[in-house]
Amino acid sequence: MSFMFGGAKQDPNSVDPAKMEMAVAELDMITDVFNRLVNSCHAKCIQPNPSNHRYAEPDLLKGEAVCIDRCSAKFFEVNKVVGERMQAMGGAAQAQGSFGR
Repeated sequence: MSFMFGGAKQDPNSVDPAKMEMAVAELDMITDVFNRLVNSCHAKCIQPNPSNHRYAEPDLLKGEAVCIDRCSAKFFEVNKVVGERMQAMGGAAQAQGSFGR
C-alpha cells in the first residue's frame, strides 16, 4: 500500500489525508456492493426451514450453489453496465459543459 502513503521510505506519521479519505470512501463503496450482493442473492437462493428459520444443511445444496453463482454473476454484470452508462453520462455532461463556456 505504499502508493497510498506516498512511498515506502516516508515517515509513517505523514499520511496524506486526502488519499486516506479516498481509500476509506472506496472501501465503504466496496463493502456496500458486497453487502447488497449477499443480501440479494441470499434472499433469492437460500431458503431456511420456515418452521424454525434455521438451515437444514450446514453446507450449500447444489441448487443453492448454482443459484448463488448465477445471481452473483448477474449482479456484477448489471453493476458493470450501470457503471459504464453512468461514466458515459458523466462524460457527455462534462463535454456539454465545456462547450457552453
